Amino acid sequence: MRFSVLGSGSAGNATVVVHDGQGLLIDCGLTVRQLERRLGLINFAPSSLSAIVLTHEHDDHIAGAAALSRKYRIPILTSHGTQMAAAERLVNVYGIDYLVPDRSIEFGAFTISAVLVPHDAREPCQFVLDDGESRLGILTDLGQVTPHLLRKFTDLDALVLEFNHCLALLADSVYPPYLRNRIAGPYGHLSNGQAAALLDQLDLSRLHTLVAAHLSEKTNNPALVAACLRQRVPAHACWFIANQYEPLPWCEVGAERTHRVIC
Repeated sequence: MRFSVLGSGSAGNATVVVHDGQGLLIDCGLTVRQLERRLGLINFAPSSLSAIVLTHEHDDHIAGAAALSRKYRIPILTSHGTQMAAAERLVNVYGIDYLVPDRSIEFGAFTISAVLVPHDAREPCQFVLDDGESRLGILTDLGQVTPHLLRKFTDLDALVLEFNHCLALLADSVYPPYLRNRIAGPYGHLSNGQAAALLDQLDLSRLHTLVAAHLSEKTNNPALVAACLRQRVPAHACWFIANQYEPLPWCEVGAERTHRVIC
């Protein structure tokens, strides 16, 4: 199994995961044109996607989903709550199948486990993908870490984890108070400190790749995230910082690494 974060941030999120020639697109917050360009940069054809898997209904995660589904005849997988909340924006898609939180389904080469997370959306889920040998966790867009999440996102080979904001930068930002409160609240986004605390509580002995994702361009700084990762990512693993505008190179899930890389 391998994956690439195509874009990550408030202007649009998408991650492609591939195994045995089958591709899943986790979220589609970019336009079809942007998706096609970025998939081209990593030599993957959008026609090879088997499903678009949506985490929740916010525009930076679903903006291009309906158009991509229609153009390439790709079904959408998501929770029933997300479909209801996004119904007007998921019109005439190729098809929709439902994921039930805290249950797993077999989908081609993958086992997909949907995990309910605390976020200000209708039925937001994040995912653990298993190919029978390796496990990839995708965990962004949540306001707090719960014991349930710690149980679900353990024993991973690779993890995409939200490092959304620095609390000090958020407090000094131009955002109005209601927005600062929403971001830092229990149904908002993970701060650098919360993400670091999560890593401190997980068993990382199996982890070989970590990607810091969903960084705010206004209330975070990659240097702050890098300092945090240097302290917490095991020496046997590598780490990357995803950005908004360009895809990360392919990351092999479970592949042995002996160095760390900032991308």
